[in-house]
Amino acid sequence: MQKFTTLTDVAMTLNIENVDTDQIIPARFLKSTDKKGFGDNLFRDWRYIKDDILNPDFELNSQPHGPILVTGNNFGCGSSREHAPWALAGFGFKVIVSSYFADIFKGNCLNNSLLPLQVSPEYLKTLLDILAQNPAEPVTVNLEEQTITCAGKSEHFEINAYKKICMINGYDDIDFLVSRLDAITQFEEKHQ
Repeated sequence: MQKFTTLTDVAMTLNIENVDTDQIIPARFLKSTDKKGFGDNLFRDWRYIKDDILNPDFELNSQPHGPILVTGNNFGCGSSREHAPWALAGFGFKVIVSSYFADIFKGNCLNNSLLPLQVSPEYLKTLLDILAQNPAEPVTVNLEEQTITCAGKSEHFEINAYKKICMINGYDDIDFLVSRLDAITQFEEKHQ
């Protein structure tokens, strides 16, 4: 797992609501249990006309590649497949910004070093408007302070405290337990 504290970079926009996990990574690509290669098929049915010919009408195909995706409401709905966060991370995204995420999708993202950053519908609209006017406007995500900022407009976001600790330190669940080994040992000795 990679450490995440602050990220300032360009954002890509996908101004579509109710994007489900089958649109993120179509079911026909779910034959592998290895995380590698899923990014190549992210939004496959939208990104390509056929074979490997990019669809010029698909929003992401005409934008500079960046590690932040700003998307419409209700992103990640549908099935609970963990492959969707694998595909997003494999494509290079580190942060997904929406006004709502399905709970299972959100958990799968956090378990795979991908920050699902939920903002208010009003802030999401502001952010999408700013990026429509100036796609090169940098977006800053500060996980320690739990803020997102673009063009001087900021908003605070919520995150599970445990997952915040894990992301800042680059821990998965096992790494977190290992980091608490001394406290666990002391507890066990005290309660024998």
